[in-house]
Amino acid sequence: MPLPPSETVALIVIAILVVVLIVMLAVRAQRTRHLREQFGPEYDRTVANTADRAKAEAALSSREKKRERFQSRELDQAALRRFKEQWRVVQVRFVDDPSNSVREADGLVNQVMLQRGYPMDTFDQRASDISVDYPRVVENYRQAHQISLANDRGEASTEDLRRSLIYYRSLFDELLATRDQSLKETG
Repeated sequence: MPLPPSETVALIVIAILVVVLIVMLAVRAQRTRHLREQFGPEYDRTVANTADRAKAEAALSSREKKRERFQSRELDQAALRRFKEQWRVVQVRFVDDPSNSVREADGLVNQVMLQRGYPMDTFDQRASDISVDYPRVVENYRQAHQISLANDRGEASTEDLRRSLIYYRSLFDELLATRDQSLKETG
């Protein structure tokens, strides 16, 4: 026996709602998977700091969109050589003057970021921008910056300064890696 028209409409509406819900869940799962793959440990950090996965994912998506609005530039060979030499000098100076060496490392990383085309607004914005391209080392950058601030207040030990230099170095190396190098290492 056929269903009355009102029940048929109700079943169709329910079926449509179920399909819409399944599609929404699939889109959300795909978005989460993409963000986890793109941001790695930065995804977990952002979710933990936000305590709301949807808001954290919206913030990470916003970072990606902001990052798409500016063009990152590769460094030419002359700039690569110059920056590598400047880093060598910073490391050598660390032995005699760790405090100033960390200040120089911070400034050098900022110079490289600027040359590469990153906006140089606030530190938090720089870290957000960097997290899109270098999610595996952005936490090092944050730690280096915190130690640098403690250094400016006279509160950083020599061991702290050594760690800071290592953290800056991890981002510095990533920023100097050329696209060809990155392709060779991953391919």
